Amino acid sequence: MVKAIIQLIRPKDWAKNSFLFLPLFFAGELLQVDKIIALVWGFISFSCVASSIYIINDYRDIEDDRKHPVKKFRPLASGTVSRTTAIILLFILLVAGLGTAWLIRDKFLFVLGIYFLLNLGYSFGLKTIPVLDILILASGFILRIKAGSVINFTPLSEWIVIMVFLLALFMAIGKRRDDVLLKISSGTEMRKSVKGYNLEYLNVLLALVCAVIIVAYFMYTMAPATIERLGTHRLYYTCLFVIAGIMRYLQIIFVQADAGSPTKILYKDLFIKITLLLWMASFAGILYLKDITLFE
Repeated sequence: MVKAIIQLIRPKDWAKNSFLFLPLFFAGELLQVDKIIALVWGFISFSCVASSIYIINDYRDIEDDRKHPVKKFRPLASGTVSRTTAIILLFILLVAGLGTAWLIRDKFLFVLGIYFLLNLGYSFGLKTIPVLDILILASGFILRIKAGSVINFTPLSEWIVIMVFLLALFMAIGKRRDDVLLKISSGTEMRKSVKGYNLEYLNVLLALVCAVIIVAYFMYTMAPATIERLGTHRLYYTCLFVIAGIMRYLQIIFVQADAGSPTKILYKDLFIKITLLLWMASFAGILYLKDITLFE
């Protein structure tokens, strides 16, 4: 039962909530302990609310999940967790998450409330509307970085908002592409929103968004406002790792024909994990050690 409950609240998906730390990271203030502690509490609060949404979504999708080759093993679809237990757990998580948010800051509670209502609408029908479903998924990441911004009064650059939205859009398109591939391979329509998509359309969207992400990141690193605010013009070096990561992902889905959402690929592909770590290390090194002669 404990294992099934852990599976139900999906702690592995809490990695998405690490986006709360991005505003602090890009502002060069990641070494301020008091702000980190506040964000950790924000992360816990956001994760509780996100898990409550996962439960609602699984509850609504029990019948659809039973048709899915992987999702049929989810606790509610498989029956390992009862519906009553799921509802009780849902309310506990929601009260804990919103209560903690209220203690942190009222504006954080407001952002978290918008996230909950938006995803509630998604679970109760908006996800069946093609294109809108992708936009809602991407908007969730914007609300994550906004939440991280309001917790510590950290300024949020419009460039960060644009890039996070594009990256989230990229991930959402990859998720829908995986659904379409499952429909093709199984012959069963497992999601109503899949009706509005086909493989060719999603491939074009992936290529388009990838190109825009690369251009936007180049513009961000070389923008005068970024250079002035962060005190360095060397961030363009990190573009190498952004391009490498995107190229590797496209290689996996088009050359190796390995279907899967970007999140799953991130967990299992060593090349992408190393690329991400190198990007973080190089960005942090340039940003936080810019006063050392090596970076001048």
